Amino acid sequence: MNSTGTESLHLGIHIDRTVTDVYAYAANPANLPEWAHGLGGSIEKVADEWVADSSPLGRVTVAFVPRNDLGVLDHYVTLPSGETVYNPVRVIADGTASEVVFTLRRQPETTDADFERDAETVCADLARLKELLESSW
Repeated sequence: MNSTGTESLHLGIHIDRTVTDVYAYAANPANLPEWAHGLGGSIEKVADEWVADSSPLGRVTVAFVPRNDLGVLDHYVTLPSGETVYNPVRVIADGTASEVVFTLRRQPETTDADFERDAETVCADLARLKELLESSW
């Protein structure tokens, strides 16, 4: 078990859509249930927060950094415990396509098995994002 919280894993996927298209879709919290199943099957805006009640972790809030022209989709997930997890995400132009890179940071006291499971969840979410954007959106 790594308890330092300093390990990061960069998980990326190539999407055959423009950076503008990918960013516009992924930056909209209302779209999260369609592709980010790791956050749950529903999300709603409550006051100034986006709340996912059906998250595997329980009720969580999600807050994105302000929209920007740099492809930064960083977001903060506040867990039921009150702990907030920072998730760096970038949408990077690759010619007429894009690459989405999610930096998974190992949280203190996370076991190797849990870190691997988190990575698998993020990879599955990114694959769904790719499928949605390349097929129908």
